[in-house]
Amino acid sequence: MKVALTKARFSENFLKTDQIDDHLKRNLEELLAYGISAGADFVEIFIENIDSIAFLAEQDTVTSVNPSIGKGVGIRVFLGNKDGFVSTNDFSEQGLKFALDQALGMLGLERNSISKYSFNGLNVINDYGKAKSGYLSLCPSLKESTNKVLEATSLLQKHGPHISVRRGSYSKTFQEVIVASSDGTYGRDLRLYQSIGLNVLALDKQYRSSIGRRIGSAGKPNTLLDWDAEATAKEINESAEKMLYAKYVSAGQMPAVLANKFGGVIFHEACGHLLETTQIERGTTPFEQKLNQQIANKAVTAVDEGLTDGAFGSISMDDEGMETQKTVLIENGILKQFLSDRAGELRTGHNRTGSGRRQSYAFAAASRMRNTYIEKGPYDPNELIESIDNGIYCKSMGGGSVGATGQFNFSVEEGYLIKNGKLTDPVKGATLIGEAKEVMPRISMCANDLDLAAGFCGSISGNINVTVGQPHIKVDSITVGGR
Repeated sequence: MKVALTKARFSENFLKTDQIDDHLKRNLEELLAYGISAGADFVEIFIENIDSIAFLAEQDTVTSVNPSIGKGVGIRVFLGNKDGFVSTNDFSEQGLKFALDQALGMLGLERNSISKYSFNGLNVINDYGKAKSGYLSLCPSLKESTNKVLEATSLLQKHGPHISVRRGSYSKTFQEVIVASSDGTYGRDLRLYQSIGLNVLALDKQYRSSIGRRIGSAGKPNTLLDWDAEATAKEINESAEKMLYAKYVSAGQMPAVLANKFGGVIFHEACGHLLETTQIERGTTPFEQKLNQQIANKAVTAVDEGLTDGAFGSISMDDEGMETQKTVLIENGILKQFLSDRAGELRTGHNRTGSGRRQSYAFAAASRMRNTYIEKGPYDPNELIESIDNGIYCKSMGGGSVGATGQFNFSVEEGYLIKNGKLTDPVKGATLIGEAKEVMPRISMCANDLDLAAGFCGSISGNINVTVGQPHIKVDSITVGGR
């Protein structure tokens, strides 16, 4: 059945979302029919309502609190393999149709264009948020939250004899998203994200060290109150104390063992991004023609998924309304699949993987990672270290940079020399330097201690929550920058 346009009804809130009812559905269908009747191949409407708060504690004082609320609509139109995207926070019918006209105009379409397709209405809504409506009320109050973070910064002082600077941060975001598109897709989700950060700077005369940790969750209201702040404070201070008097590492080519959790950031940045179809569209991935070919050591199986309970990158549906899934990227070293969104499927031919993500309504969705990690292997972590005569153990990774085609350099926040199969002196100033296509074949051993860590990822569709991870892994040879 073709949905006919109805007579214009100028209301101030044409897409009112406080109730997911027939009125909202009818108005969404009216907009979608409007776009299709103008000649678009496909029309998508993304609605977002967001409520967030973040604060920073320095030493024993909360120095900033940043609450924010917002709402808006992103409208995307496809014609052939081209698309036009417009965002607006004008929820009136007039404003939304003006925005839709702008998106249509980008593709040379207008209301009198010839339509090739018909719109048959939206499906019954997939409401993934129905069971999550009480999340926000279960979260701690602002007072409880600040007290918990101040307790943590106090514990940093208690356990750190040389701590000079102590910082704690917390953020909470509650996001409602609704996706409606002209292929009948109609979905809604409620997403709760929380992030906790602790950082210290240790000083003693000319010596200094800086260590940080981040914890993040999705859909877990009690994350902050359940957090063992004392254990994290002890861990950070122990690392800062060990690194305070560490000597600078000597540069060279050597084997390395990278620890689990945040060690996975290198795979995420240097390889994971190259497996997004946006990179194929740009022509910047060396793996474009490598599907079903060996691109990594047989020890490596890597996945991206949105399913792990509570993980920072988990989602029930992506920002194009597709249910999340587990995507095997690399299996025993062989490239099996790329991460693809709607535009990626259209332009590259790779099937969608529930990976269309965006920071907010102001961005068009793009193929992005969720929880991305190397699967565990058969070894005990000590076996990796025992297999090396002279090398480096990277317990904690710091920041870094990645080139367009996978060249990377990442600083080692906490590192130790490996001598004759044993960990010895702590070292500072180390940087791991390499290129994904060269390093992936050199990952020869994976331990059995897979663990994940929360992070933020910035790319073409904005900053999004992700999880990185891996077990302990051994790289047979990598360039280590130092003094």
